Amino acid sequence: MATSEATPKMSCRAGSKLFQPLAIADGRINLEHRVIHAPMTRNRGVPLQHVSTPENPNRIWYPGDLMTTYYGQRATKGGLIVTEGVPISFESNGMPGVCGIFTPEQVNGWKRVVDAVHSKGGYLYCQLWHAGRATIPQMTGSPAVSASATVWDSPSECYSHIPEGYDAPVRYSDHPPVEMSVSHIKSTIQDYCRAARTAMEIGFDGVEIVAHNGYLAEQFLSTNINKRTDEYGGTIEKRCAFVLELMDELARAIGGHNLAIRLTPFGLFNQARSEQRVETWTFLCQRLKEQIPNLSYVSFIEPVSSSRESPRISSSFVAQIHEQYFSNEEKMAFLRDWGLADVTLDTFRNIFAETPFFSAGGWNDKNAWEVIETGKYDGLLFARLFASNPDLVYRLKHGLGLAQFEQQKFFGPFEDNAAGYIDYPSLED
Repeated sequence: MATSEATPKMSCRAGSKLFQPLAIADGRINLEHRVIHAPMTRNRGVPLQHVSTPENPNRIWYPGDLMTTYYGQRATKGGLIVTEGVPISFESNGMPGVCGIFTPEQVNGWKRVVDAVHSKGGYLYCQLWHAGRATIPQMTGSPAVSASATVWDSPSECYSHIPEGYDAPVRYSDHPPVEMSVSHIKSTIQDYCRAARTAMEIGFDGVEIVAHNGYLAEQFLSTNINKRTDEYGGTIEKRCAFVLELMDELARAIGGHNLAIRLTPFGLFNQARSEQRVETWTFLCQRLKEQIPNLSYVSFIEPVSSSRESPRISSSFVAQIHEQYFSNEEKMAFLRDWGLADVTLDTFRNIFAETPFFSAGGWNDKNAWEVIETGKYDGLLFARLFASNPDLVYRLKHGLGLAQFEQQKFFGPFEDNAAGYIDYPSLED
């Protein structure tokens, strides 16, 4: 069992607006609290091929007992969980141990996860993911694809996992992506729609689209990656075309009220170094609001993490995990260069108006209070603290101590995939 330590007991917070109801999905879903489980990649899927060789590597993982237990442990009555990124196809998968939704085994596995969350009275959204150029052929069995054939600008940056048959990390720059043709773009959008329909058919309460952290959707938005000169690139409006077309088709497929999106207008991960940040994401959000006024919710990541950290988590580590291993100081240097040192998410909040607006960015048991009361956000996303506290909602509400997470156990696969995953005890345990 994972060892843990706890912060001292604090005063009860039950009166906080974090624990008041919130309607999402155009009123179809009524959350009983606003402590939301953020999407977190944990790489704990079961390999379809238990024997994986360089000549015949396993490329399919499905949710098994561990994932069913994990999500069930963290489900609460009236609480919202967003899954880890779920690949929509072989081509889209970015990492081993990640479970797609395009094979019968995967679909059946996710159905068990959905049922486990629903049995606790909780809600579960499926986050659909396409890694784009943030993968390698050894992972997918096909060339990486992107808005353009743009090589990674850091020749030393490597893929997250050592592929089957290799003894050293693989550099992204050695495997540049293929520019997607218009027909490929159209077929990929249909892959998203098929995945979304499948998710709704097996009981997911909604679908969230990965349009953040430098994955495929953001690759189309980013000026340093998207070098196209056709209808999908060259101007702000055209760089936004893929995301807007994708969201429009998804709304037609499952209904706008069942659809959400996650955005990082000021992110750096996966070498997203776009210029025209405010202009691009402002245009995108304005069009999204006009195009799908009944979006279930929108989810954003803060430009920089909060300065008020939990005493159990070092401020440098929270800065790193918030911006995927960039410190706050490094991030602020980028923002100053862009003339955005004081930027906030307020512009986007104003655009989306009554659409439920969620924020992620290092929220914890010290800095989450009185935030919802200001009207700035409607819900707060928690990630690592949910990993080590299956009963996080109860602990926050009652001012109880939080267990420390084990950073080295975040990303599998491991020989023992249960460790640092489902072995954190609740207070009841």
